[in-house]
Amino acid sequence: EICDVWSGQHFGDLINPQSVAAELSSRLPDRAILTADSGSATNWWARHLTLREGMDASLSGTLATMGPGVPYAIAARFAHPDRPVIAFVGDGAFQMNGMNEMITVKRYLDRLTNPAAPFVFCVFNNQDLNQDLNQVTWEQRAMAGDPKYPGSPEIPDVPYAAYTQLLGLKGTVCQAPRKVGDAWDEALAADKPVVLEFKVDNEIAPIPPHIMASLGKKATKAALHDPRKVGITARSVRQKITEYAGRLPGRGEK
Repeated sequence: EICDVWSGQHFGDLINPQSVAAELSSRLPDRAILTADSGSATNWWARHLTLREGMDASLSGTLATMGPGVPYAIAARFAHPDRPVIAFVGDGAFQMNGMNEMITVKRYLDRLTNPAAPFVFCVFNNQDLNQDLNQVTWEQRAMAGDPKYPGSPEIPDVPYAAYTQLLGLKGTVCQAPRKVGDAWDEALAADKPVVLEFKVDNEIAPIPPHIMASLGKKATKAALHDPRKVGITARSVRQKITEYAGRLPGRGEK
């Protein structure tokens, strides 16, 4: 329930990455196969997607492998061409190997295309390698109190959907919070493989529903020197306030 509350919050005109997974959950096709990279997208994938009987999901077993989401998805499609396949991919990993693997999809398009079974690569575009190294940078904040070093994780903005279109595949981009559900509907109804690019807020912290006091203190220490401290702090506080407000007497009653 806490995660559901958080996913509905957007800040300004930016898409809350949590909502990308939350909007997909109720739309998941039967017998879907889900894959994910390691990074902040993994948090949203695990927290907001509800798998039903007959579905399968896979990611890096120790959350330490960058870039497995796309090749896992392609392998799953080769093995099960009649089942829907959906990958959650960070923009850093997509630049590292995902864009190249779209050429693989093009090469075997006749075997990987099935109009009755969607094949979607969901790319979280926040122009920050932190999308994929999130498990490291946020762990450094929470466990060591170290702020983010901006010279390391920033990556160039690449038009992933447009690149996909150049290959003859379907590419769509969504950058409006109110259009997230519509974007999923369009992608899941496509008759060819799709790269669905979401422009997401890069200041949404993967705060666990229950955080230990010691970790909270170190994260606060890191935030004092973080280059994005104002945005991160504002979003984190507002999400926690909304969570607590929802627990007030009478707020959960219908």
